[in-house]
Amino acid sequence: MTQPKESLDSSCLEFSNVTYRYGSVDALSNVSFNVEAGDFFAVMGPNGSGKTTLVRLALGLANPTAGEIRLFGVPASKFDRWDMVGYVPQTMDGIHTQFPATVREIVAHGLYKGFDPFGFWRRGRQEVVERSLEVVGIEDLADRRISAVSVGQQQRALIARSLVRRPKLLVLDEPEAGVDAAGQEQLYSVLRRLNTEQGITILMVSHDIGAVLQEAKTVACINRTVVFHGPPHHMTQKEISDLYGLPMDVLLHDLMHEHR
Repeated sequence: MTQPKESLDSSCLEFSNVTYRYGSVDALSNVSFNVEAGDFFAVMGPNGSGKTTLVRLALGLANPTAGEIRLFGVPASKFDRWDMVGYVPQTMDGIHTQFPATVREIVAHGLYKGFDPFGFWRRGRQEVVERSLEVVGIEDLADRRISAVSVGQQQRALIARSLVRRPKLLVLDEPEAGVDAAGQEQLYSVLRRLNTEQGITILMVSHDIGAVLQEAKTVACINRTVVFHGPPHHMTQKEISDLYGLPMDVLLHDLMHEHR
């Protein structure tokens, strides 16, 4: 079912009183928040807090036990414009060890819609792939084996793969996992440009409190329910400590948004 154009003009993602239950255990309970178009929205929380479940629900991979999720104003159960949503997982999940794919081939895979022996390399599609490589700054790595580049470069390849369909919303599940400090700065630089220059809405799950405080415009702290929702500079040390169950010493100041 094709969505009517007028239904795609509201918030990118809405959770309304969402509960998700595994057996008798609530992985998420009464979760509500909106991700507005153009936002850089970060989700934080300790292990077991429901962040992965939240991502699965946002991507339509699971249905809530109660409540409603909407994508671009459309109930998730009826949404079929998945080209508007890009997804970047934590890792390559072993893809690069299974066959000798190049970085360019991994990125081109984002265009796959079914078997077509010439589909990837039709005129126009090649240009989209090359442009995506340039946007994330790895065009010089295009012909290298994906297994031969760093974890940070692999993450940028995954971002490029998600960009080939020109998504409006980019969902990232802990993209900095396993990436060194230099790679993290390059990664966040790419996300910053995608958000501010291309207007792509970012929803990022992260354990990196420092990066969230510096990069995000809006934060949702999750521990099965929403503990905090708002601008990161409104978070208090007590709220962060309560979220993780540990005393935390976090300095909050205007410089954390120096990129903004």
